[in-house]
Amino acid sequence: MEHCAALKLIADLHSAQNAFYAGAGDSELRSRLAPDVVWIVPGRNAIAGRYRGAAEVLGYFARRRDLANRTFQMHRRDVLAGDGPVIAALTDGTAVVRGRKRHWSTVGLYEARGGQITRCWLLPLDPAEFDEIWSE
Repeated sequence: MEHCAALKLIADLHSAQNAFYAGAGDSELRSRLAPDVVWIVPGRNAIAGRYRGAAEVLGYFARRRDLANRTFQMHRRDVLAGDGPVIAALTDGTAVVRGRKRHWSTVGLYEARGGQITRCWLLPLDPAEFDEIWSE
């Protein structure tokens, strides 16, 4: 995928996610996801799992939003794209979780088709810290 197209796709996705996490509706975010999207979140925490289909993925996003009391925001740092449909986005997250301001970094490996995300593998840079942040 051309780098400029990858940057736009990730910027649009993150913008829609940030708006949703702050309390906006899900229509803009839903439009960024393929109907058969799969989202994989590793770990042993309240948001870990394999989510299949737009409804399950949006449910995961809502759970994350609620655990962070609508304070969760994503901050893109870098995007890598090559000849294929996979994009790697290094992203920082910030949120107030259980009354404590938290910060973490992940790599999101996104697969795209027709301008929509078809798959995401979320890879926390510090898995133990990620689990601690998102555990209830």
